[in-house]
Amino acid sequence: QVQLVESGGGLVQAGGSLRLSCAASGVTLSYTMGWFRQAPGKEREFVAAAAGIFATGTRTYYTDSVKGRFTISRDNAKNAVYLQMNSLKPEDTAVYYCGASRAPISPSNNNMDYWGKGTLATVSS
Repeated sequence: QVQLVESGGGLVQAGGSLRLSCAASGVTLSYTMGWFRQAPGKEREFVAAAAGIFATGTRTYYTDSVKGRFTISRDNAKNAVYLQMNSLKPEDTAVYYCGASRAPISPSNNNMDYWGKGTLATVSS
């Protein structure tokens, strides 16, 4: 049984930082892991992805709006994935979801097989 459990959301002022965590079980280290977000009234969108351990080539992808501010990383020993979010902006406010995919990493990663329930990050101005 696959479980993805996000944590680390909260309320932060603009310019601040948050570190989101996703604890994964039931998925192997070969899965592509990703972070997505859904802002109020908007569709869920891709944020960042990290390749599985057998992937070659590009290891991470980011959506343009977070490049240089967010960093995705994996801890294979813990089967966890993190999203370090710096220089946060009010428009980063959203529920952030962790996803896992059997498919290789790609620029869009719009084919996640499993999802967590999300964690809310709120950035105040």
